[in-house]
Amino acid sequence: MANPVTKEISYEDLKALLGKSQNLFLVDVRTKEEVDKGHIPGSIHIPVDTVETALAMNPEEFKAKYGVTKPVLDAPDVVFHCQMGRRGGVATNKALQLGYVNACNYSGGFKEWSEKGGN
Repeated sequence: MANPVTKEISYEDLKALLGKSQNLFLVDVRTKEEVDKGHIPGSIHIPVDTVETALAMNPEEFKAKYGVTKPVLDAPDVVFHCQMGRRGGVATNKALQLGYVNACNYSGGFKEWSEKGGN
């Protein structure tokens, strides 16, 4: 089976989702050291090398570990991001393979977010 095509969203799309979506599940897959220097408001930190394990957890375990409700497979707004796009793409592909049909990557990453003054 071919790898799914990674869906990507833009800075403008993410800003709009942050403003309107009550269901946005935004995952920062960078290292703890990177996240400590700044993050996109509302994002949940799940390092890229643990995304697959985290998304395979049962909902109770997920909530206990991350403090938020695990998204359902067909959740409308599941967005991954890293610093510049590559790790976010890796995480998005893992999510798609696990059945998160609407998973997408914010390819501009935290670098673009901070350059554009996102807050």
